[in-house]
Amino acid sequence: MYKKNILMGLGIIFLVFGITGVVLPVLPTTPFILLAAACFAKSSPRLYNWLLNNRLFGKYIINYQQNKGIPLRVKITSLFFLWLSIGFTLTVFISNNYVRAVVIVIVIGVTIHILRMETLKESAEIDEESSNEKH
Repeated sequence: MYKKNILMGLGIIFLVFGITGVVLPVLPTTPFILLAAACFAKSSPRLYNWLLNNRLFGKYIINYQQNKGIPLRVKITSLFFLWLSIGFTLTVFISNNYVRAVVIVIVIGVTIHILRMETLKESAEIDEESSNEKH
């Protein structure tokens, strides 16, 4: 019982962070939405289904889960804002060189992860959307 409540609470927190990341480029959206989905999958079928059927986040979660990939424009936008926000953070807020090095290593790892993900072709995304509209 406690485990489900903790997971649901974490899912809500991750969801809030993910939604905040939509408007604040410093905060990533996708990892938090994926974490929220994982937490909801184990704690609240209702919230999990809501998130999967959400018009903003659902298709990204489903594509990620099915290893279909992410659209090229999402990759480019994600990497642009990732490096822009981290560059700003490193120059304005972080003065310790060791912390800078750790942050840079993390950002390089995230960049590699994003680049290695399958690129979802726009036509596949459009075909999927049109087939969903028929059902």
